[in-house]
Amino acid sequence: MPSGLDVQPGAGRAAAFGQARRNVAVELRRTANWLQLLCFCAVGASGYVVNLAVYSALLGAGSGFVAGAVGSFAVAVGNNYTLNRLVTFRSQRATVATQGARYLSVSLLVLAVNLLLLTALVWGGLDELWAQAAAIALVTPMSFLGNKFWSFRA
Repeated sequence: MPSGLDVQPGAGRAAAFGQARRNVAVELRRTANWLQLLCFCAVGASGYVVNLAVYSALLGAGSGFVAGAVGSFAVAVGNNYTLNRLVTFRSQRATVATQGARYLSVSLLVLAVNLLLLTALVWGGLDELWAQAAAIALVTPMSFLGNKFWSFRA
């Protein structure tokens, strides 16, 4: 090895981590990203209302809490995809099929995490409607990041 060249084990990972930190810092300073997050949250709020309304109706009709969560998810995901495509990520276009498939993939992963949280909260004694409200709120950041950086990437 040439003299003066001291290669540390894991130096590549450290450099990659440092670059990732710098990238995140730059992205956090961009106003457009904060406006996009605000828009995503507004769309999400409409989906949140839709989800909880459908969930409550399904529970009232005798559905179990897991089946109700899946049913309300199906309705809310259509609402959210349409609004996010038209409003939040309107400048980041790919085909409807490509973005739709990616959005559904992210949404199914988020649903799986939501169901785990929902089940834990219900089994922990929280009311089913409040548990769903909390679980949705907890998975929202995961949903935003997956959709911003994969579903709706340009």
